[in-house]
Amino acid sequence: MNAPMLSREALAQHWVALSASDSPDLDRLGLLDVHVRSALAEIARAVVDLGGRLAYGGHLEPGGYTTFLIDELDKRYQKEKLIQLCIPWPVHRQMTRSQLREVENTLPGPARITYLDLDGEKTDAHAGRVEGAQPVSDDERIQGLTAMRRYMNRKSLARVLVAGRRSGFTGRLPGLVEEALLALEDGLPLYLVGGFGGVTLDIIRALGPDAGWLPMIEGEEREPPLVEGLRQLGELTARPDWQLPANGLYAGENRRLAESHRPGEIAALVGLGLGRLAGLSRG
Repeated sequence: MNAPMLSREALAQHWVALSASDSPDLDRLGLLDVHVRSALAEIARAVVDLGGRLAYGGHLEPGGYTTFLIDELDKRYQKEKLIQLCIPWPVHRQMTRSQLREVENTLPGPARITYLDLDGEKTDAHAGRVEGAQPVSDDERIQGLTAMRRYMNRKSLARVLVAGRRSGFTGRLPGLVEEALLALEDGLPLYLVGGFGGVTLDIIRALGPDAGWLPMIEGEEREPPLVEGLRQLGELTARPDWQLPANGLYAGENRRLAESHRPGEIAALVGLGLGRLAGLSRG
């Protein structure tokens, strides 16, 4: 890819929110989860190499994408404050105090934790807590996840979406769909990595760009929250004054990002767009 050289401090002081979950399309694409992880690692390195910091929200389960990204950054950089983990209310409330302490005491150097309350404000997860996990209602779970996504939007220069499951979600909408919807409502630029299929590709379709390279499965049933989320995205794009927030990439570059499953190409495109975007924000 012929791209201009970017300063190693192009993203200094900037967070970049990264969102990913399993894709149900990997088998029919002839890809594996290791390919998604390779892309996530390359994107993370691209952000850090430009002086930026990653913001990642969700759970702290061993073997998940969260711990994978932390370990990758720890192996390569061994520096502090490279990834900000935003832990929503329903996640840390359902952990015991011992579990919280264990996570905090064993967290590798690159990671920092921000615990959030139900309104998406920083909180002390230990304050007023007994030892055991605390109950969380469905309404609190939905509110807490949405609040976390709003918080990350306020703090981030842009959001990157990769893959994404179509079922098994616990919020009001599939996580990546809600993140896309909230980002667009907040005017936050998006980088849509569609080459691994999943919900990110559904989002690309809902926003209008051609995604015919991977036909939808005829007769495939979609869960109501997914259908509703994509409908809301479609309504947003139908507004007369609506336009996709500029992400620093030209139309052809965004099409390549929507189709590529090559980690190096994906990271180069995301890095290029972020570098241009950061330059505009300073101007």
